[in-house]
Amino acid sequence: MLDNIRAHSLTVARVTEALLTGMAETKIMAGIRLPDPALVVAGALLHDIAKTMCLGSACDHAQKGRDICLELGYSAIGDIVREHVRLKDFSTPRYAQGIFFAQEIVYYADKRVRHDSIVSLDERMAYIIERYGNNDQQRHQLIHENFHRCRILENHLFTCLHFSPDEMAAQVAATT
Repeated sequence: MLDNIRAHSLTVARVTEALLTGMAETKIMAGIRLPDPALVVAGALLHDIAKTMCLGSACDHAQKGRDICLELGYSAIGDIVREHVRLKDFSTPRYAQGIFFAQEIVYYADKRVRHDSIVSLDERMAYIIERYGNNDQQRHQLIHENFHRCRILENHLFTCLHFSPDEMAAQVAATT
């Protein structure tokens, strides 16, 4: 794994930990069970495990990363890795109930980190379009749709937290 990808993954894990810490404070009182924090953080750390080997090719790094995890016997982490780019089971009704799975937490955390900096969804989307959009309007549209879903997830997620999306960087600093 390239150093910059490792730094990105470590920051995604820190965002994940801050989200889990904040959610634990509100969820315990509501009686809603959180996903296993060790599993979520492991998924965050490994979400880009195949990114380096897929650079410069048509390789789908999320799928390849899942395959690596499966080969090593870590299917639950593989599911998180597979869905960090696009969620398979987007469920607004479940989010409205305050129920979030490990995949969704890592997916969201990844969308908030550009390189090793915590940024807004708009900043991250602009970077993704510039870096991976290839001047392809159809691809740009897919990226916009993915980030639209991420904003919906963000709105629901932050109803369960005592801080706002704009306070994410400060929250991460406070939990590390």
